[in-house]
Amino acid sequence: MSKLYVFAIGGTGARVLKSLSYLLASGVQCNSEKIVPIIIDPDAANGDVSLTTNILRSYQKIRESLSFDNTTENSFFKTEIESQTPNFRIKVLNSERKFTDYIDYSSMDRRNMALTSLLFSERNLEATMDVGFKGNPNMGSVVLNQFQESDDFKAFASSFSQNDRIFIISSIFGGTGASGFPLLLKNLREASTSLDNHKLLRDSDIGAISVLPYFGVKKDDNSEIEKSTFISKTKAALHYYEHGVNNAVNTMYYIGDDVTRDYDNNEGSTAQKNDAHFIELASALAIIDFANASTSDQNEVREFGINKNSNNITFPDLDESTKHLIFEPLTQYYLFHLFLKNRFSKTFNQKYSIVLKLNSYFLRTDFYKELQSFNEGYWTWLSQMSSNNRGFSPFTLELSNNEIFNAVNGITLKRSNWKGVKNYERFVEYLNKALKQDNDGRNTENRFMELFYNATKSLIQEK
Repeated sequence: MSKLYVFAIGGTGARVLKSLSYLLASGVQCNSEKIVPIIIDPDAANGDVSLTTNILRSYQKIRESLSFDNTTENSFFKTEIESQTPNFRIKVLNSERKFTDYIDYSSMDRRNMALTSLLFSERNLEATMDVGFKGNPNMGSVVLNQFQESDDFKAFASSFSQNDRIFIISSIFGGTGASGFPLLLKNLREASTSLDNHKLLRDSDIGAISVLPYFGVKKDDNSEIEKSTFISKTKAALHYYEHGVNNAVNTMYYIGDDVTRDYDNNEGSTAQKNDAHFIELASALAIIDFANASTSDQNEVREFGINKNSNNITFPDLDESTKHLIFEPLTQYYLFHLFLKNRFSKTFNQKYSIVLKLNSYFLRTDFYKELQSFNEGYWTWLSQMSSNNRGFSPFTLELSNNEIFNAVNGITLKRSNWKGVKNYERFVEYLNKALKQDNDGRNTENRFMELFYNATKSLIQEK
């Protein structure tokens, strides 16, 4: 069974993983049987990382109740997400130590102290690592160089098998991502002989996405993060990547945007919770693209583009291949969530509910409560992308909207022979029709998900 290990470095890496989770939940095709997320971030309390780990755990809990084989129609939550390390993270450092401790500053002679003082500011030297590197890749490159010695990294190496693949997510304009990506790549391509499966790691098929600036931060004199440095850092890193990184990656993806919104200037910890952004969704699609492609020894560089330079992207603005990949799954899951939120509890007297024994007790099961929580996160994800800059607004985000089949922005409905019942009533009809495909040999959770998957698929195909 092939696995795709996804290393997510820093806050941007965590947010891309969040988008990947919602894409996989909606049934976007992924040819890897298992996704194994591994987050690298020294900021133990990073709000974006904590949110992502909660989403990943929720995904796992929902999928534990489901089974998939050759007869399964349902693609919701089809791809398995496996946790290789505690909380999906590699512990890379003791965040209570100062930077001076990591470089043994106190034991340096006078000349080396002077040189170090030229390379690092006094604020750098006295900094603790509890919120990461605050946009300083020069600090990150020193500290993160030790993560290959961690027990978590050794456990990853031990689990790595023939035909497994690796994907790395990082930003290029901050501190953790810009420093962590080249170091991780180096430790994979030059894996120590002390590691299990070091030969497999050295020869593995590796893809990576480097996220260029796509947001800014507000001016704060008390913060070490300054958006005016983002472009200069990016240029310097790109020059290095061209000669020192790209050739070591099988497929390299680049993405960024010149339309940016300034977020609150939070250096890290629980306050770092950036709104979801289309760039993170597109970055997650790079992971899908890599997973669905055949392995290659060629060093290929790829970029992402849209058909129309719009500040508020809808499905028609996407390239046809991207639209083909995500339109149906995201729309199916959108309709699925709307029905559960607005109508499900009022249809227990309908044929599909009676046959599957869906009732008020089912609403109180751990499975359904977990699904509700996950779906609320899905809705928040869509809402945040819609209101961001640049925005992505594929749907009308009004829970009270009864014209549910007119809710896909930019798409003209096909004419059909529908007469009489429509909207939620029509949805119920399709749920009842989908009973013909029901396998009563499975548990209620599987039958429930398969029924809604088939009904939403039929609705989209007709409308």
